[in-house]
Amino acid sequence: MARVAVVYFSGSGHTHLLAEAIGQGAATVAGTAVDLLRITGEQITNGRWRDDGLLASLNRADAIVFGSPTYMGGVAAQFKAFLDAASGIWWQRGWQDKLAGGFTHSGSLSGDKQGTLLYLAINAAQHGMIWVGSAAMPDGTGVNRLGSFLGVMGQSPGDGGGAPARLAPGDAETAQRYGRRIAEIARRWGAIQPQSDEMQSL
Repeated sequence: MARVAVVYFSGSGHTHLLAEAIGQGAATVAGTAVDLLRITGEQITNGRWRDDGLLASLNRADAIVFGSPTYMGGVAAQFKAFLDAASGIWWQRGWQDKLAGGFTHSGSLSGDKQGTLLYLAINAAQHGMIWVGSAAMPDGTGVNRLGSFLGVMGQSPGDGGGAPARLAPGDAETAQRYGRRIAEIARRWGAIQPQSDEMQSL
């Protein structure tokens, strides 16, 4: 069984909806277990993030999809605290050769979301992970309407009135397709891993 973990921070709820859509897409692939793991401010004490149970879930995953809203051109502070706390795993190469992906959301069409995805991809590269981009082609229906192939981007105009978070239908569909893509690749990657281990022992 392939295990896909979606780890994310969400402030107003939009990134949470993207995470759910990615999880739903991954779950459509037979033999896939999905963990939705939300970063919260309560996990941070004196500026340091800690949640050993959440890290244990990530360590068990075959693929980790990282998500954060784009704030001021980058990841949210809460999510950065989590990534910094995972430096111990980086040192031990605990996530090396796991699949990785990323997603983000902002209120403006651009919002410099590319900066957030680049940061997430660089973090994955430092861990020795294998990045999976989005393969969804813009098709005029709203799918990948923002033209992002590094990862998934979502955009919803700010309502300013505290209305419940909503996603554009095309953004939700793009996220579902991304989750399905990652789960399919995780299954294929898992199938060849034993062969790789055998080759290393020769």
